[in-house]
Amino acid sequence: MQLDVVKNAKRNLIFGCINKMVVLLCPFVERFVIQGVLGAQYLGLDSLYASLISVLSLSELGFSAAMVYNMYKPMAEGNVEKMNALLNFYKKVYRIIGFVILGAGLLMIPFLSNFINGSYPTDINLVKLYLIYLANAVLSYFMFAYLSSLIVVYQRDDVNSTINSVVKSGLMVSKVALLVLTRNYYLFSIMMPVFTILNNLLIAWRVRVLFPQYKAVGYLSGKDKAGIRKLVVGTFIQQACSVTRNSLDSICVSAFIGLTLTAIYNNYYLIITGIISFASIVTASFMGGIGNHVTTRSVEENYQEMKILDFVYLWLCGWCMICLLCLFQPFMKIWMGKDMQLPMSAVIMLCLYFYLLKLGDIRSMYSSANGLWWQQRYRALCETLLNLTLNLALGKIFGIHGIILATMISLFLCNYLWSVGITFRLYFSISKRRDYYIYQGKQTFLIFIVAALTYFICLKVTKEGDLMQLLIRGIVCIILPNSIFYFVYRKTKQFQYAKRIIMRR
Repeated sequence: MQLDVVKNAKRNLIFGCINKMVVLLCPFVERFVIQGVLGAQYLGLDSLYASLISVLSLSELGFSAAMVYNMYKPMAEGNVEKMNALLNFYKKVYRIIGFVILGAGLLMIPFLSNFINGSYPTDINLVKLYLIYLANAVLSYFMFAYLSSLIVVYQRDDVNSTINSVVKSGLMVSKVALLVLTRNYYLFSIMMPVFTILNNLLIAWRVRVLFPQYKAVGYLSGKDKAGIRKLVVGTFIQQACSVTRNSLDSICVSAFIGLTLTAIYNNYYLIITGIISFASIVTASFMGGIGNHVTTRSVEENYQEMKILDFVYLWLCGWCMICLLCLFQPFMKIWMGKDMQLPMSAVIMLCLYFYLLKLGDIRSMYSSANGLWWQQRYRALCETLLNLTLNLALGKIFGIHGIILATMISLFLCNYLWSVGITFRLYFSISKRRDYYIYQGKQTFLIFIVAALTYFICLKVTKEGDLMQLLIRGIVCIILPNSIFYFVYRKTKQFQYAKRIIMRR
């Protein structure tokens, strides 16, 4: 069976963007209402429990990607029997994962108070609230979650996006209404598993309508299972590393400093996550072409292409970092209030953290296009372990600054330097690594200079009214950095090439 890739991609893009806006907007509204009605400690509990559940759910990482990968061939061949066997295997493994998460979650109950430094809301039973979050995480694995793989395989992400948008919106409205009317955080939280059940039922219904030929029956051969296991290990390690970054940070902030600062930290991180989410649209648009060029072009041609794509992406992410630096504090003051702001020194570190996180994105796409997940396994493991170790050591000494610094160090050493070495040694020539560092270093140096200049000018904005100050700073951030970048780069071949591509599209 051949899919209409272009038609599906356009449809997925439209509904995907709508869903992304809904998914990003809902937490802003919910956190604003929680802060206004109940206070910062409740926000901290939400962040802490979400992080704990995220760590517990690591057992699933990699498996869904491996299952989808193994479905592409039988779907294209119209092999319904093989697809049914994969679905049945997927269903069984998901139930096992559900029991594993449930068991691990229950074992964690005696230690819940150890993750909280200082006080927490007196009207909240930590165990009861935690069980609601745990139930929300576990329910999906027992309720048709395996059917979502068919949506991905058939490139019908619009189905998932539409249902997710409706359910997320309904969940947000229900939670906010209950909180305002009853001020009961238990009722607020219990809406999560209720809407998780609704989401899964809707997905199951829609999949049954679209693909009635598929049922979870049959068995896979030992060879098929062995292939899935190897693929799972490779993808698991990579994804686990990225998922645990913020989760470990949030847990350490709560354990060392308290729930209020955990809430504040996650407010800032929510905005960073939103920007990363939209930056991923750019990288996703590059990925198909990169995968094709890796197989059809020479290594030298791909290296030159990577430099051009990197130039465009670092311009974008550098500008985003400048906006964060200049707009974080006035936005937080409007959204959450002056008491819910981090010190400016921590904000600067968060901006550097964001830039370090994005610095190697384009290069890592070439690593993925060459299938270097397995070769990156030790790097990903070491990054997670180093991040945890430094969080524990520096967090105790320097508090929130130490925890952010720990993540920055592990990012730079493992996610950047080590990963660069692997990609250049196994694909690009190792001799080109110096050139890579030089051109990225020059662009990064300019970005930091422009960031300092833009921030200095924004400090001179003394217009009365928080909203007016935010708007004026926003205008400065749009005009000044991009004007300087244009003046510096307008005659370079990277800029001219990027301009032609953008105008053509």
